[in-house]
Amino acid sequence: MTRETPHVLVTGSTRGIGAAILASLEGRARAVGHGRGDGPLAIGADLSASGAGDRLWDAALARLDGRIDVLINNAGVFEAVGVDAAAADWQAAWARALQINLQASADLCRRAVLHWRERASGGRIVNIASRAAYRGDSPAHWHYAASKAGMVGMTKSIARGYAAEGILAFAICPGFTMTGMAEDYLASRGGEKLLADIPLGRVADAEEVANAAAYLALEAPASMTGAVLDINGASFVR
Repeated sequence: MTRETPHVLVTGSTRGIGAAILASLEGRARAVGHGRGDGPLAIGADLSASGAGDRLWDAALARLDGRIDVLINNAGVFEAVGVDAAAADWQAAWARALQINLQASADLCRRAVLHWRERASGGRIVNIASRAAYRGDSPAHWHYAASKAGMVGMTKSIARGYAAEGILAFAICPGFTMTGMAEDYLASRGGEKLLADIPLGRVADAEEVANAAAYLALEAPASMTGAVLDINGASFVR
């Protein structure tokens, strides 16, 4: 990776873990974020739309003067759909989760790999997956768990396929993290019961996940490529 100030693209950066990642990179990298609408530090893109990942990459590349050194895929949705839903609703929920959580991330990873191969520069990918990739999730969130398992598999494939070219890939699997998405879920499912399943006795702070992401993006040794870091308070140990 370049010895210059790293240029970083962070998806889903307007709140929660993504916003904390941007804050953790401040002063150490030149970062551009992503959200639903354009802003001073965010490029607007609806990742539920086909091709949105490619359009986001092009816009970020232009804003970062033609060079991106690190891609951090954090954008995602966590929306319930039960097995008793109408078939059309079930399939729409699966398509939306897979498009946003996996396909858009895959499209961005593809563009990153092609960019770094063209520049012969190497680069780093950090994918924010989930504990659900290994442990599974609730009966209403099969699609979420499947999309995050796919993200882990994709990360490992990239790490194995392109390490010799200096292209490194890492993933982070948080458990519950104090973001708006997790807070709503905790409230709906009974927070005290769910917390009892976490030996640490609390959910993670967004800053804890962000610090790990920044470490992987900027400091982790190359030999760590392919690593998946768990941040779940020992609620799932593998």
